[in-house]
Amino acid sequence: MSELLKARAGEKLIFDHPSVLSEAVTHYCPGCHHGIAHRLVAEVLEELELASRAIMVASVGCSVISYDYISVDSVESPHGRACAVATGVKRARPDTIVFTYQGDGDMGAIGLAESLHAAARGEHITAVFVNNTVYGMTGGQMAPTTLLGQKTTTTPMGRRMELEGGPVHMAEMMSQLAGVAYAERCSLDSVRHIRAAQDAIRKAFSIQAKGLGFSFVELLSGCPTNWHMDPVRANTRIREEMIPVFPLGVYKDITAQAVPVIADKVVEGRS
Repeated sequence: MSELLKARAGEKLIFDHPSVLSEAVTHYCPGCHHGIAHRLVAEVLEELELASRAIMVASVGCSVISYDYISVDSVESPHGRACAVATGVKRARPDTIVFTYQGDGDMGAIGLAESLHAAARGEHITAVFVNNTVYGMTGGQMAPTTLLGQKTTTTPMGRRMELEGGPVHMAEMMSQLAGVAYAERCSLDSVRHIRAAQDAIRKAFSIQAKGLGFSFVELLSGCPTNWHMDPVRANTRIREEMIPVFPLGVYKDITAQAVPVIADKVVEGRS
């Protein structure tokens, strides 16, 4: 592609494939946002020149073979233990950049204790948390982040507060822990929000590179297959149903001089 563009008079290459992203055939369902999230991580690692010393800890879930797409050294952790494994890797190799890539079930359910305690300790790792409000890989069961009223295979009548409780808000919880240096919630439903998500991922890795503490980025994502809708409608659902429940914004940033505003308007000002 690059050579072809160079051969055309008057044309300039302005967008290319990041070297950190493998040219693998995707296994994700049509409309899934994991591919976008992978690219954002890969682009940031390349831009910050961190890929050569980066180690990814993959979780169990739809993200379980993310190491097939992001070309860095990787470790696969037991279900829910990504932050615990990442802690060990970072302490053994403090010169590396260690990050986890986890779904809402892995990080917010079976791995909640490991995730929160790693954050509370201020481990110098970065967590990328993909929130699509459902267990994607195992058949569409209710997840910790499933919205009230949302139908899943284990809540066929919709999630009810009196029986299953309400959705877990990870960014808010993370922001309350002393060891967390940075926590932001973003979305992958539009170009504007995707650009903001990349800014957040860049900030999170920069925080780790400076040794300031635990950094966390939540990405609101679509799961058209288990939501039983096409990709366009899935993006609309994120915008109309998920964002009102999970407001976008910076929830904590110890490098900011002022208290950050928590709302979708934080993203509005970005281009």
